[in-house]
Amino acid sequence: MRIILSEDNDILRKSLSFFLESKGFTVDQFSDGKDALDAIEATSYDLILTDINMPGKSGMEITQYVRQTIGSDIPIIIFTSSGVEQTELDSFDMGANEFMAKPVSPAVLLVRINKLLKTRA
Repeated sequence: MRIILSEDNDILRKSLSFFLESKGFTVDQFSDGKDALDAIEATSYDLILTDINMPGKSGMEITQYVRQTIGSDIPIIIFTSSGVEQTELDSFDMGANEFMAKPVSPAVLLVRINKLLKTRA
């Protein structure tokens, strides 16, 4: 299973990538949303993990592009440090499948990933 991880916090991105790779996933990491979007256009992924506030393109813009421009139903999980309920609601309106507040628990993330990938299979 191939995952794209778009997160500008280096420590979080690298630690989540290491954790997911230890669980057997292939992870492509990006710290810039525009670079991540370019990769999404060029590569077939099973899951998108993205921070909501990214340089280049935001997680919301990535989600909107994937849903509306590409027309893909690939599962998307959005991360944010915002505690604002409207942000979460907006994420779901854009087409995100899951929403996780930071700090992200790797164990909880893995449960949500497996649930989304099982539903999709």
